[in-house]
Amino acid sequence: MIDRYTRPQMGAIWTEENKYRCWLKVESAASAVLAEDGVIPTAAAEAIAAKSSFTVDRIREIEAEVRHDIIAFTTAVSESLKTQGFDAESRWLHYGLTSNDIVDTAQALQVKEASAQIRKGIEAFLEVLKRRAIEFKHTPTIGRTHGIHAEPTTFGLKFLNWFAEMERNLARFDAAAEDMRVGKLSGAVGTFGHLKPEHEERICARLGLKPAPVATQVIQRDRHAAYISTLAILGSTLDKIAVEIRHLQRTEVREAQEYFSEKQKGSSSMPHKKNPIISEQISGLARVLRGNAQAAFENVALWHERDISHSSVERVIFPDSTILTDYLLAKTTDLLDRLLVYPERMKKNLESTGGLIFSGQLLLDLAEAGMMREDAYRLVQTHAMQSWKEDLIFRDEVSKDPKITALLSPEKLEKTFDYTRQLGNVDAIFKRVLGE
Repeated sequence: MIDRYTRPQMGAIWTEENKYRCWLKVESAASAVLAEDGVIPTAAAEAIAAKSSFTVDRIREIEAEVRHDIIAFTTAVSESLKTQGFDAESRWLHYGLTSNDIVDTAQALQVKEASAQIRKGIEAFLEVLKRRAIEFKHTPTIGRTHGIHAEPTTFGLKFLNWFAEMERNLARFDAAAEDMRVGKLSGAVGTFGHLKPEHEERICARLGLKPAPVATQVIQRDRHAAYISTLAILGSTLDKIAVEIRHLQRTEVREAQEYFSEKQKGSSSMPHKKNPIISEQISGLARVLRGNAQAAFENVALWHERDISHSSVERVIFPDSTILTDYLLAKTTDLLDRLLVYPERMKKNLESTGGLIFSGQLLLDLAEAGMMREDAYRLVQTHAMQSWKEDLIFRDEVSKDPKITALLSPEKLEKTFDYTRQLGNVDAIFKRVLGE
């Protein structure tokens, strides 16, 4: 991922330096367990743990010749041991292992580290969503369906809805991350041809992983697809929020707006512009996450016990998806934390249709008062369409209709057009989501 969208802590997880460091952790853990069982000399395991090292440049130099990254890595590590006089010990490095024993298990370590960072981001985002939901719990605004004014809601309910969705995302993410917390050291085709299952269990335990119950040369990629697609779903939630902000910031709406600093400029040619650039960036980058999910699905079907068609893909989609998720969580958290909200404009928009948004309530009140529902619907719709077409005040028009006033007194009509009546259950909804 380019530096522009990479936060340092997450970016460091996916450097070549850290990747090889994770490879060496796996090699060291494997050597330690094998030494405990007398498979390799204790001195070899101790040397591998304490004296082995590498440089990225040397690994690259060797790989340019041998065209195999694991061989380049083990050769470089062996060289580091030999230069310190551990020639005999170096021959026990990578004993009984195959390439993907190291690659897949080490990748799990990187994903585990990245997942911890992403989880912190989700938790921080949930805190902001909850705080702002409570802040605007009873701030009335117009609800829109199909982009058209529908009935009143509150701005806090928008945040509460996002909060509940992010809680589901957290549950999905925890499950996907746990599913990725597996290693495998079962050999070239998963049969433990050179090590024992108990070796794998103890090596994984040393690394904070679980052993995959069964594998080929690779851990099966349904796990990886689930993880990447979970990040895509999470990104889609952030996209959904960003799209809402973009709509609310439109000139005709102006109910909410991204924070705009004093020195910020919105356009090179139009000084008045304040554009929702952060929201647009969130929407754009979420598309990359969804595209990566498709690539992860394609990685599930590998030939027989292993091919490497997935390998090149994962070198891109795992760093990029975790880095982007981390970045998008931070950007969206900041966006909503500093979001400018305009309750007066919400009220103005709420009242802009002259009461048309209460047509459903009027329909119910007329039916309750004795009018047949079909007749009530026809009568209310006639007034609604006429008011819309001729730019009339719907509330005034219905209050002059004798068919309506014969059933509804002025006091009852006033109650019909009272938006607090339709928002009476907001507290109950908050209680369902947040508890007491």
